[in-house]
Amino acid sequence: MQLSSFVTFLAATSCVRAHVPKLGVDGKYTISSSKIKAQFIPYGATLTNLFVKDKNGKDVDVVLGYDDIAYYPKDPGHPVYNSVPGRYVNRIGHGTYSIDNKTYWTELNDGTNTLHSGTNNWSYRTWNATSATNNSITFTVRDEANSEKGMPGLVLANVTYSVDGDKWSVKMDAVSPSVKSRSSTPCPPLMLTHHTYFNLDAYRNPDTVKIWNHTLYMPYSKRYLVADDGALPTGIIATAEPDSINDFASAPDLFLGHAQELAGFSSNCGGGGACEGYNGYFLIEDAPVDAVVVTLASPFSGIKAELRTDQPGVVIYSCNWFDGTADLKSTQGTDKNKKVVRSSCVAIEAQDYVDGINHPEWGRRNAQITGPGQTYSWMSSWTFSTL
Repeated sequence: MQLSSFVTFLAATSCVRAHVPKLGVDGKYTISSSKIKAQFIPYGATLTNLFVKDKNGKDVDVVLGYDDIAYYPKDPGHPVYNSVPGRYVNRIGHGTYSIDNKTYWTELNDGTNTLHSGTNNWSYRTWNATSATNNSITFTVRDEANSEKGMPGLVLANVTYSVDGDKWSVKMDAVSPSVKSRSSTPCPPLMLTHHTYFNLDAYRNPDTVKIWNHTLYMPYSKRYLVADDGALPTGIIATAEPDSINDFASAPDLFLGHAQELAGFSSNCGGGGACEGYNGYFLIEDAPVDAVVVTLASPFSGIKAELRTDQPGVVIYSCNWFDGTADLKSTQGTDKNKKVVRSSCVAIEAQDYVDGINHPEWGRRNAQITGPGQTYSWMSSWTFSTL
């Protein structure tokens, strides 16, 4: 989509009031298919609920969130529950990058790094719900230049969520009218993701609320970015040996917790040795077109979720930093399980290489800097079935 048609799309969708979705009494927008019901709020263009069928044909809400939608902007932890962060997701090393020999400095909101572009990123914004059908909804956002520190250039973006049978799809487009060659208004770095948190058991497993009983299979992801103690890539790309901590490619039935007893698991994602499990980027390589690149499944619920994406990799985060104070939704948990505890969920985020703008050796910079009139696009879908 060229700039002119993209701008026309945004203008048109903002005026077609007959197709603007209506909020339910619960303050959410709802779309549905024969097998899926998905609900959303404008804050962060956030998915609040995703109901799919378990092995007994019952509806299970498989993503995290809050019953009180007013709490999304109030939560001081701001875990980016199922929203669209941006305009540059994940980490920018040491809060700096350069374009056309000009250096930009971004907000340090994650130790010595920038996370998701800072504390005014798109997951903090109220998007506009501009169009909808019974099974799809589109949100748009206008992001002014430097609304996040060190992020030049106006960006216009939209995200469309849709459901069809057993498939939930997400499509994003973004464009900047800025001209790359003008130092006063350069084209900004753009890298997006959908920050989706799963627990396919909906915290109803009486034996454990931890995520380690889920299986994870990524057959095209033998390699991963080595990260430092702050989850920032060092530049090294490593290969996971079979049965090693970061191996999810060698067999389809590896549990997320398969390496719990291995030395290094308890500090695998840094945090001064306090982060157990995963918070890293796995490359997707040599995958056929439209191949399933990630399969997450739970023997307890019998739910299997399969990811297809046009992105070159995926971040896996096993929810280490949840401290047991956040409430579960009323659609989740049991009388004994009411809280989101450490390592009880997994965020799966399809995206380009983390901090690729600062690593020209990876060859990803051009994909992360959108030229004049070019549209940045992102597509993923999850297909749900039972084991």
